[in-house]
Amino acid sequence: MFAIVRTGGKQYRVAAGDKIAVEKLAGEAGDTITLGDILLAGEGDTLADAAAITVSAEIIAQAKSEKVIVFKKRRRHNYRRKNGHRQQMTLLRILSVA
Repeated sequence: MFAIVRTGGKQYRVAAGDKIAVEKLAGEAGDTITLGDILLAGEGDTLADAAAITVSAEIIAQAKSEKVIVFKKRRRHNYRRKNGHRQQMTLLRILSVA
């Protein structure tokens, strides 16, 4: 059984046992959460009613993603700005799609 869930403005295809990294969610490592916004669910080629499906996940860790470098430059104006950013993320293990 798989499901398409939306969290943090992005969509993920999940099944039981999958590990995904999503935008930061509230909770500590070891907590169990329910992903609420389910767009589609199914088994193989058949689709199921998404309203009747629940997706539960366990928080593995709260971490930071890879560094993103933001570099701005305007030619011939001696303007250069370099900035770095690491986005907060949550690592999830999908426990069940039912």
